[in-house]
Amino acid sequence: MTIALRSPDLLGALVAVDNAPVDAELHTNFGKYLEGMKEIQDTGVTKQVDADRILQKYESALPIRQFLLTNLVRKAENNQLVLRIPIKTLASSLGNMGDFPFRDPEEVSYKGPTLIVRGTKSHYVADDVLPLIGRFFPKFVLRDIDCGHWVISEKPAAFRQVDFLKDGAGD
Repeated sequence: MTIALRSPDLLGALVAVDNAPVDAELHTNFGKYLEGMKEIQDTGVTKQVDADRILQKYESALPIRQFLLTNLVRKAENNQLVLRIPIKTLASSLGNMGDFPFRDPEEVSYKGPTLIVRGTKSHYVADDVLPLIGRFFPKFVLRDIDCGHWVISEKPAAFRQVDFLKDGAGD
């Protein structure tokens, strides 16, 4: 969303998944996830299955763990799995990670087609925020999927069935 508002010429369309143009308080489990990812790095695992075994202590839901594991990359010199973004960087940014840098939709908006996919069991795109979304993104359409915040991981088939650009939605 931020890129669309800062550099709209870079995009032909925007798809935002369970995010809104507001400051959002992150769930407390984000800190837990960082603890788990730090343990993975400190342990020096080389296999995804071992990393997943560690994460099971921090998150029971397989789809969420699978999403978190996509943040790992393999170091060429020792085959160890490490985070793409250093743990220290993530940890120091956690307090501001849910912030949105724009406040006034009168000053900036994105006029291109915009799809907002919302997890209906998530708090990140509440009904009362939809008018503000419309002001920042006047051509937005909303699609709801019956799941939590991790839409793509929790309901990948339902997410793939959202036919946004083919339908000309948002035009």
